[in-house]
Amino acid sequence: MERLGRSAGRLAAAVRIAARTALPVDTNPVPGEWTHVTKVDPEPEKRLPLSYPLYLRHTDAVSVGGSRDVTARNTELTFDLLAHAPTPVFHEPSAPAHVTDDTRERAAFVAIPEVLNGDIGALVGQLGAGIGHVRDELAPKMIDRHLPWAPERLRSGLREFAASWLLAAANFEAYIIQNPDSAAAREAGVGTADVLDATEAGRRAAAAERRLGSELLYVEYSGTYGGEEGADVVAAADDATHWSRVWYGGGIDSRDAALRMLEAGADAVVVGDAFHDVAEEEATLVERALGELPPDADHAAVRGWVAERSVDAAERFLSTVPAVADPERRARDYHAAAVHAGLETEAVARDLDDPSASDLREALRRTVPGEGALSAVGDRGRAYAYEVALAGLAARTGVDAGSLAVEHLAVDARPGAVRESEARR
Repeated sequence: MERLGRSAGRLAAAVRIAARTALPVDTNPVPGEWTHVTKVDPEPEKRLPLSYPLYLRHTDAVSVGGSRDVTARNTELTFDLLAHAPTPVFHEPSAPAHVTDDTRERAAFVAIPEVLNGDIGALVGQLGAGIGHVRDELAPKMIDRHLPWAPERLRSGLREFAASWLLAAANFEAYIIQNPDSAAAREAGVGTADVLDATEAGRRAAAAERRLGSELLYVEYSGTYGGEEGADVVAAADDATHWSRVWYGGGIDSRDAALRMLEAGADAVVVGDAFHDVAEEEATLVERALGELPPDADHAAVRGWVAERSVDAAERFLSTVPAVADPERRARDYHAAAVHAGLETEAVARDLDDPSASDLREALRRTVPGEGALSAVGDRGRAYAYEVALAGLAARTGVDAGSLAVEHLAVDARPGAVRESEARR
């Protein structure tokens, strides 16, 4: 039996290697057609635009994760909001405790980080902590939910099986962190001496694919643009790998920057700060519009008003998506949608007098702020417009409507909320 078990193990390893190298099919579970990923940071200072479903329909996937001030709770709130995103959402946790039963069920997959040029804790310590979290927290909850009848004598074995199954279902993301001044570098113990040249980056990329089995190889410049050096590192990682996806992140805020890394060999570029900048620009526009336009302004008037204002941040983000043909026009359309939704919410709020939860829902049966513009993303957009309007009105009136948490939006649909969010920043 032992010989049979070892033979079965070798056969399974051979099949896995053949699937990744010799077969004419792509077996990597991370889709190869993704070329643009938007990173959403759950930390309180990194907010989302009110009209985020419009922007996110142009990206291939959304990653939830960050390196600072991230908790399990604000991660869950971010997933609540992104349930209305029209694209797949996955989780890149920076700590094991950020993965909860709720986030695991909502995420398309979990990408477990492995820092290839950090300290030993970043590579092995975090993985060990993650395995412990899965075995001691997530797996028992899974057993309690799906197999509550299991006798106690089976639970230990089931827990170990469930932990191994959850880890097998995760994807591993090998990081090469190249900006030693970033929060990610500080968390992983990456200093100036740990920055890799292209040759060494290629070697570690090969090790990550062939020994660690990493589905993703992430070249991370963390808020700075890698330029030609970054392109060389991406090219080396691409040359050294066959099966892993190579992603580049850091300072992508233009079409030229995105195309340079894609041409160097990146399968996808990851854009984060440029997306959060859109939220600040949108919040400023909505704040000004509430003071300068009447609540019943029609969309043509709103569009004309927006046409006279700067939309640089929205245009920059949209320009990072090569498939978007006219980023400036799209940026004006999406800012106009947010402004119009803010004005319509103001108009609905003015007609409410000591409302109940049923009164709020009745008011939104007549008019749902932002529904017209967000219908462009289908039923998810219409559902989001209703949920965010209900949440904003409930927060304004102090009514418990059991609605969506909107604290993570730069504009949370309450009159005066823009000022509050600006004050928090």
